[in-house]
Parts: sequence; C-alpha cells; structure tokens
Amino acid sequence: MRIIAGEWRGRSLIAPEGKATRPTADRTREALFSMLASRVGSFEGLRVADVCAGTGALGLEALSRGAAHCTFVERDRAAVDALKANIAKIGADAEAKAEVRAIAAESFTGGSYDLVLIDPPYGTGLAQKILPKIGVAPGGWVSIETAKGEAVTVPGFESVVERVHGKAMLTLLRAEA
Repeated sequence: MRIIAGEWRGRSLIAPEGKATRPTADRTREALFSMLASRVGSFEGLRVADVCAGTGALGLEALSRGAAHCTFVERDRAAVDALKANIAKIGADAEAKAEVRAIAAESFTGGSYDLVLIDPPYGTGLAQKILPKIGVAPGGWVSIETAKGEAVTVPGFESVVERVHGKAMLTLLRAEA
C-alpha cells in the first residue's frame, strides 16, 4: 500500500496485522481520487475528514495532493497505532496537517469539512447513520465506500456517481447548498 500521487507519491504505508482493518486497495483509491479530482478540481486548501480511517490511506492521499488539514477518526487501537505511524512516517504531524481522534465514528460530530471520506465496515449502513452528524460545508463532497450492491442514500445529500471496483462500491455525494 502506498501514496498514489502528490507530494508524498510512492511512500509506503503500514497496516495493522489481522483482518480487523480493510485498507482501500491502491487501484480503488486511485479511481476514487480520479473521480474526485474531475469534480472537485484542486485539493489545495481543503479541510478533510477521514472517518473509519484505518491506516489513514485516504486522508493521507488527500494531504499529499494539497489538502490543508485532515481529521482522522478511528477507534480500533491497532489501526490507530498504524495510522499514527503512517502520519509520522510521512511527516504530516510535523506540519500540523493531521489530527487523530481515537473515537468511534458514531461519536464524531462537528466541523465544517470540504471533503469527507467514509470507509466503514461493509454491510453496516454506518456511513448513512453518521454522515448527518458530520459538518459538511455547503456544496462539500462525501465519498462512501461500501460493498458492491449496498444502497447509499442520505437526506440533504445528492448522490452524484456510483462506481464498482471489485468487491467495493464508491459513492460520491454532494451536500446540498
């Protein structure tokens, strides 16, 4: 697993042992950021939240591409340790670009994020439950990764595109202005 593009392109990331964390595959992440880039344009200056962050690969990718700040939300202790190690390895902690909140996604509220990346355990419907509590800026973007075939609908958000990549489905939503 590695950073795909930007300032930290090619840097490898670590993942915790076992199957509790399911990192987004490089190809799926590359497809996601291509979908986002064609809609968002530049990532420069964006405030990002990476919820159910796991290794932090999604948020670190956004930072590598120019995002100003990323809040990582993860509750699994082994994943938090890997996430913190990845942030330190990249150097995002030295630049104060990264904040880790070691809490359950259901407890995460507030903020005014331009981009929210949610990769919950498949089949839980967790993203739809927590998204209304997360502060997404008007016109802001949300990416939700689910298992192929899982429906994603959230009041107050327009579903813009869905793409299947192997066992994963990526859904991009836009916050209504």
